[in-house]
Amino acid sequence: MQLNVDRGCYVCPYCESEFVPQANIDGVRIMSPSDSDCPLCKTKLAQARLLEYGLLYCETCKGMLLPMGDLEPISEDLRASRGMPAYTGLPPDPHALDRQIACPMCHQTMDTHPYCGPGNVILDSCEPCEVLWLDRGELRRIALAPDHHYST
Repeated sequence: MQLNVDRGCYVCPYCESEFVPQANIDGVRIMSPSDSDCPLCKTKLAQARLLEYGLLYCETCKGMLLPMGDLEPISEDLRASRGMPAYTGLPPDPHALDRQIACPMCHQTMDTHPYCGPGNVILDSCEPCEVLWLDRGELRRIALAPDHHYST
């Protein structure tokens, strides 16, 4: 079986059958190892899929690295399928703004800042690499938060 990252599955080169890995509790499907290390626990990140979006995922701490441009569409897709009431959540810990982690791509210190959208989370971003690091549960908090843009 050969990995087809664009389709999020493995494809047999002989019979063209497909195998799609099962999603974990976070809805993430682990595809294959990557060369990048987790900025928190230093284990290897995995190439993974969430819905139809590619990302790097830490199987140890459950953090994820995703392209900046994918945060809004992933959030909207998760929000549309959440099937539960909105939840504002607690405010983020202000000490989280003091954290300094290295970008898994370029190894420079990521910027740490409050997310301006819903969910009360603090994000780590690397502008040159155009990626965001989300700790475990932060994407879920964004997706569960009320989105006043769509409410009437």
